[in-house]
Amino acid sequence: MNIFYVDGAFVPEDRAAVSVNDLGLLRGYGVFDFLRTYQMRPFHLEEHVRRLERSARLLDLPMPCSGREVFDIAVETLSRNRGHLDEANIRLLITGGASPDSITPGGHPTLLVLVTPLHPCPETWYRDGAAVITTHDERYIPGAKTTNYIPAILALTKARQQGAVESIYIDRQHRLLEGTTSNFFAVIGDRLVTPGAGILPGITRQVVLALAEESFDVEIRDVSRDEIRVMDELFLTSSNKEVVPVAQVDGHAIGDGTPGDRTRRIMAAFAAYTRAYGEGAH
Repeated sequence: MNIFYVDGAFVPEDRAAVSVNDLGLLRGYGVFDFLRTYQMRPFHLEEHVRRLERSARLLDLPMPCSGREVFDIAVETLSRNRGHLDEANIRLLITGGASPDSITPGGHPTLLVLVTPLHPCPETWYRDGAAVITTHDERYIPGAKTTNYIPAILALTKARQQGAVESIYIDRQHRLLEGTTSNFFAVIGDRLVTPGAGILPGITRQVVLALAEESFDVEIRDVSRDEIRVMDELFLTSSNKEVVPVAQVDGHAIGDGTPGDRTRRIMAAFAAYTRAYGEGAH
């Protein structure tokens, strides 16, 4: 059984609990971060902890302990799960804690670290390319990874009803921003383009940017929805998806409707990077 860390204690998953008065439950007041392992080495854990701290600052949510302590707790939680997991997902979660009046923070935020088995995405996504849709919506406080995922849940439900795996947000200026749980890159002509404003910058996105700059001309800029029709290639990045080629958007083919050569080069570079990253733990 999975072992979780909950507010100072390591407990089996079936005994993990928070107060029914917790603002994370009552009001959705919380932040989180999410990462996976490679050969059971947490992928860029320090960067994920720093982003968790930044998210908490943006919500004026006190950290229950230092970032260093969060890092150490995550490593210890993972260690307690090593016996039954080949690879793991790690979710770092801070909630507002119990409230005296159901809305005012009580000053005692709760830290949870959830370690669960990794479930790989379908191989067909990477071989054939995935379908995505677009949705007119925006992330609340873009720079913070909050627990407010109602827009994302609704957008993903709509996507799956249409046979798509992700939905990319479009803002009021008709800019493509990011997926509900991913960032995106587009190949337009001889340039690799990705948005930089109004998004939650992903850790996987950062790695891909660093890898891409070795071989591509990269532009970080606003991307208009109208540019979908001139995109030669498109792909998503996230911790759980890694690099997923996109074959169509809103039913319209990207390029020839199959994963492009430049996307495959990025996929190969990222796979080599994560393979080496995992081996660095030994």
